[in-house]
Amino acid sequence: MSTELTGHAGELAVAVAQAHGVETMFTLSGAHVFPLYDGAVKSATPLRLLDVRHEQTAAFAAEATGKLTRVPGLAVLTAGPGVTNGLSAVAQAQFAGSPMVVVGGRAPQSRWGTGALQELDQPPIFAPVSKLARTIPTAGDVVSGMHQAFLTAASPHRGPVFVDVPMDELFNSATDERPDVAAPRGADPDPEALTEVAELLAGASRPVLIIGTDVWADRAEEAALRFVESAGVPAITNGMGRGIVPGGHPLLVTKARSQALKGADLVVVVGTPLDFRLGYGVFGDAQVVHVADSPSQLSEHAALAASVSGDLSAVFDGLLAELEQVVRRPDWSAWVADLRAGVAAAVERDAALLGAEADPIHPARIYGELVPRLAEDAVVIGDGGDFVSFAGKFVEPRRPGGWLDPGPYGCLGAGLGAAIAARIARPSSQVVLLLGDGAAGFSLMDVDTLVRHDLPVVMVMGNNSAWGLEKGPMQMLYGYDVIADLAPRTAYDEVVRALGGAGETVTDPRQVGPAIDRAFASGVPYLVNVITDVAATYPRNSFGV
Repeated sequence: MSTELTGHAGELAVAVAQAHGVETMFTLSGAHVFPLYDGAVKSATPLRLLDVRHEQTAAFAAEATGKLTRVPGLAVLTAGPGVTNGLSAVAQAQFAGSPMVVVGGRAPQSRWGTGALQELDQPPIFAPVSKLARTIPTAGDVVSGMHQAFLTAASPHRGPVFVDVPMDELFNSATDERPDVAAPRGADPDPEALTEVAELLAGASRPVLIIGTDVWADRAEEAALRFVESAGVPAITNGMGRGIVPGGHPLLVTKARSQALKGADLVVVVGTPLDFRLGYGVFGDAQVVHVADSPSQLSEHAALAASVSGDLSAVFDGLLAELEQVVRRPDWSAWVADLRAGVAAAVERDAALLGAEADPIHPARIYGELVPRLAEDAVVIGDGGDFVSFAGKFVEPRRPGGWLDPGPYGCLGAGLGAAIAARIARPSSQVVLLLGDGAAGFSLMDVDTLVRHDLPVVMVMGNNSAWGLEKGPMQMLYGYDVIADLAPRTAYDEVVRALGGAGETVTDPRQVGPAIDRAFASGVPYLVNVITDVAATYPRNSFGV
């Protein structure tokens, strides 16, 4: 293979992206970035162009691609509003540690300062929510600049990178050396820190391990499961940590989460921040250990008994090796038995809701019908408030990499982009998008994208005709609510049919399962629009503050 790359800047940018493993460019057509399309089409191995109806969807698809494939996703957005429409997805990627690169168009450098169309200095807007945000000034800088962008996005701690290139420079040609691409790896963990954490584990009577998104992102899922099973430690999973300890595993105690975290004397949190989702790192009187893929991710606000950072496979294997040196290995079997009893009790309690015959339909009934129909390799995507909160309670993936949610940023509207990404990344798997009716309003038009690109996805909507996550809390605070209602029983399935898909409205709980079966069998984008009870709210302990 030649050591040189030659061509216009669009061709060079595409060549570098492909060298880093990119297979799809998510975009919405814009003249500022035409050379990138030309580069995609004319590449020796053409790069797939996936065009959407709103730039936010392109960016969310790139973010989800980074999560699912662990190769940075690529979104190309035209200048000005095209670029700013992608900002929320970039912020989500920053909060979730998702590797992605956004390439923006930029007004011509030769016209800068004269009021060219959509002239905007874009990197300062993205800098607060990116690992790196910069302008690549000339065609001659494109190879090195794009290589830096992908390397930065893929290096622990992973995240988004934004670059833009002036339009006139994108059309210019250059020659540069082909970059040497190697997968970034985290640092080796400090042996003394590993020993300290292992000693805390060895001395614990009731430990709990929490496995988060970065364990998946760092390709440490096998080491994590090996540690759980060899050490015999009960585990809770969140985010893309779901499925690492498969649903139904005797050491998975997520369904007894409250009991586990209240009763633990040691909580080891790996690969997720100690944020509002984890009580800011306070678990009763338990000691807390934080483990991260890089030092920057270790908590600075929580009172930690110990911490360690580095390559997470090395951390898990190092801790296991340390525990195996302990003269008397800890016996946590009684603690695990208590938690398993808690899991069994939760399953028994949930059964009534999952089979509820209520009219209007209780949202839990939808999961009572959906979960048994999910294949082992299904990809489940959450985009909504209360309705998706129920999914977090009832859906336990049996494989890692099968769950997508917005992460701690909590952004609605990510679902259609994630569904597009999932169908491309997992062409033979079930792809199920769980939609709240509120969330659907942000992106449902991109069903058109699913149809045009022949990407069948099953969409299941909990339609309670309200912003349920706001309606209940406002009533609790003030005794009334305003601007929390949507039009009753809107036929969103008709929107999907108008865009070339299929769907149906369901009002009878006994018809939820058959409707889901029809959706899976259809081979097209299909929306099961289930009318649910607005009063059946998810029982939550906090509102994210």
